[in-house]
Amino acid sequence: MYYVNRKGIESRLDCIPDLAEAAGKLAADWRGTPLEGLAQERVLHLALEIVTDVGSYLIDGFMMRDASSYEDIVDIIAGEGVIPPERAEALRRLVSLRKPLVQEYDSWPRGQLHPLAAEMPELLTGFASDVRNYLREELDPWEAR
Repeated sequence: MYYVNRKGIESRLDCIPDLAEAAGKLAADWRGTPLEGLAQERVLHLALEIVTDVGSYLIDGFMMRDASSYEDIVDIIAGEGVIPPERAEALRRLVSLRKPLVQEYDSWPRGQLHPLAAEMPELLTGFASDVRNYLREELDPWEAR
């Protein structure tokens, strides 16, 4: 039997509706103000942290191979069938933003709407749905025993 931290996964996935809503509003009403730029940075940062945290919980809980990078976390969960390939590509682009957002924030183009911003609502809600479906398929039959 696997030990999968469902509570940790769910608490992170539960943050997605707020992030998706904020990303949608930012993309729809973008004017490039400093406040919008900072809000966008935080939405992107929290989104990528959710993806990597949840991915790490899945990798650890299902004893998948160890990840060598943030992008590899996405590759592993895609390879294991948690997320479909088309979503994996967008999530790879998202997690690749970690270094620029965390280490190169002084050169981040704050006045520009990032291309992923408009995709975020669908991308994040789809990710949450994929993860919950995977957990249901993989764990519920075992937990019923």
